[in-house]
Amino acid sequence: MSNDQQLFGAGIWHFATYVDRYATDGYGEPRSILDAIKLAGQVEDLSVVDLNYPFFGGDFTREQVKAELDAANLSVVGITPEIYTRVFAKGSFTNPDPGVRRLAHELITEAADVVRYFGADYVKLWPGQDGWDYPFQVDHGALWKNSMDGVAALASENPDLKFAIEYKPREPRVHMSYSSVARTLLGIEKIGLPNVGILLDFGHALFGGESPADSAQLAIDYGRLFGMDVNDNLRQWDDDMIAGTVHPIELFEFFYTLEKNNWKGVWQLDQFPFREDSVAAATSAIDFLKTVQRALGKLDFAAMQEAQDNHDAIGALRLAQKALYTSY
Repeated sequence: MSNDQQLFGAGIWHFATYVDRYATDGYGEPRSILDAIKLAGQVEDLSVVDLNYPFFGGDFTREQVKAELDAANLSVVGITPEIYTRVFAKGSFTNPDPGVRRLAHELITEAADVVRYFGADYVKLWPGQDGWDYPFQVDHGALWKNSMDGVAALASENPDLKFAIEYKPREPRVHMSYSSVARTLLGIEKIGLPNVGILLDFGHALFGGESPADSAQLAIDYGRLFGMDVNDNLRQWDDDMIAGTVHPIELFEFFYTLEKNNWKGVWQLDQFPFREDSVAAATSAIDFLKTVQRALGKLDFAAMQEAQDNHDAIGALRLAQKALYTSY
């Protein structure tokens, strides 16, 4: 995928409708993946999407999905196998039942073929049900070994593809197995395969008490930043709000870190507009990301480096704020 021009993307779930534990009747009429692709195609500057697999809302073939993507002038950056649904309630890689662990392996193997079909960049692994809830519930050594072994088997069987682990502190499990950038990097280094990396979700880093810029730098330093998602939250939960609405200066620092390291990739949205119009929410976020682009063009990188070399918080923030807040 060419990076000559910055590509903006979104998880296709951004254009779905949602339920929660209160509005169990949903925040809108259900949409299929084809409906969601049609909406995504209405967002100016949106070029790529991340697709759930299996395709939601009906029994659709890859050819049907591709035809809808072509009509919307969209390509695919990643495939996210749904290894977090009811059948995986006790985990996917970490399920106590080896039969369910095999089922997860088979589903992700199918997703790998879908990645090849669409010419996407990676299989995204979000094992949201892997982990534990209570003290004494699990053998921590065995659980962590299964977390790594499950990914290692897939990566070794599919050396032509990248596997990007999206870490998150909690939800739906109280403690997720891949819960932080550091823990995920430890696991990846233990796995020791070149095609396993991190999908860094800005909001998950915030939620986990991390500095997203620092998390990005760590992943880059280890050569493991395979992809990224942006959104926003109030740091107490994974709210998946519109990017730049709550933590604009930290989001700017995150992209500054990517730029400083010459990291190239899709600037991708992972937002859940429960009550907002999904096309308007995506457009608003991309407008802010384009503001960040303009600000990076204005920012004096040499002066910023000098300020950082001196740990000059006021000087560094003055440079960042001037660049960002005059770029709208």
